[in-house]
Amino acid sequence: MTKFVGCIDLHNGEVKQIVGGTLRDEETSNLKTNFVSKRPSSFYARLYHEKHIDGCHVIKLGPNNDEAAIDALKAAPGFLQVGGGINLDNCEEWLAYASKIIVTSWLFTTEGDFQMNRLKQISKQCGPERLVVDLSCRKVVATGTVKWVVAMNKWQKLTSLELSAQTFQSLSMFSHEFLIHAADVEGLCRGIEEDLVERLYEWTKDLPNVKIVYAGGAKSIEDLELVSGLSHGKVDLTFGSSLDLFGGELVKFEDCCKWNETH
Repeated sequence: MTKFVGCIDLHNGEVKQIVGGTLRDEETSNLKTNFVSKRPSSFYARLYHEKHIDGCHVIKLGPNNDEAAIDALKAAPGFLQVGGGINLDNCEEWLAYASKIIVTSWLFTTEGDFQMNRLKQISKQCGPERLVVDLSCRKVVATGTVKWVVAMNKWQKLTSLELSAQTFQSLSMFSHEFLIHAADVEGLCRGIEEDLVERLYEWTKDLPNVKIVYAGGAKSIEDLELVSGLSHGKVDLTFGSSLDLFGGELVKFEDCCKWNETH
């Protein structure tokens, strides 16, 4: 059954909600921020833990976030997943505090070519049960065909990896969980990418041990029911800018907690 999963997005050491498509490597005035919290990351970590919202993640969006990430992880030891700049050299350090590590860009060359050997290495070192692969993506339409391509480096660069049943089949040998941000709608609160959620079910329906967490565009508590229906309960959902915890006016955190309790 689809569950609500919490997130803590960090940017320059602060908990923020950002329109994903405006993130860049360099700091520019083009960055659009929906919310900047006056509370520390540890506040959200404790809250998720107290409410038993399992599978929550803290994501470091760029530099200057390690301290805030560690504060969140130490506030609820072994509870949160952590992503952002994770690689083979530092993964075990983060697993001292985190339940799982989330890896994305390190699995690709600077040109965007997927490196299966790197996934095998980090899976062997950390264990597939403690590894989440971030397959955040953008929709690409070419010659009338719609596909979703994994995007790296703050979702700026399209990679060589396309989401498909074959992709999930091969990657699931080394990781049991996948985080998918729909980068084109992330932070916009205009609705989820329904066609992507449907495809996520189709691609993984024969992989019972695989967990999928979707993020991007959720704007109503009813979106939990929508995702549950589209994915036959296979895909979990996270709310960001629409959630009252992050200054939103569309979704109440307590309603999300009640959903999890009753489902």
